Amino acid sequence: MSRLDTWLDIAAAACLLLGATLALSAGAGLVRFRTTLDRMHAGTKPQVLGVLLVLLAMWLHRPTWANAGPLLLAGISQVITVSVAAYMVGRGAYSRERADDDTELPSED
Repeated sequence: MSRLDTWLDIAAAACLLLGATLALSAGAGLVRFRTTLDRMHAGTKPQVLGVLLVLLAMWLHRPTWANAGPLLLAGISQVITVSVAAYMVGRGAYSRERADDDTELPSED
């Protein structure tokens, strides 16, 4: 195993841990925040970056052109679909004039 392989494995592990942490923080934000727009922000920004970092970690683990294509396609699809979904949620919240609603999650009682 060469030094480059060792550094690639370390970089892949770092990207994987950071991506998983960002995805976990997105989930915690969805539970913690109260308003629709706050939840929308928490569910899109860190989640997309987390997924992109996990995809980068997958490519760094096996850096071949055969792996790069599907991973790049998955990353581009994620960026496009999440931005469109966030736009539609924001538009729906604005049109209902409920962007500042205090809808809470059901209690755990």
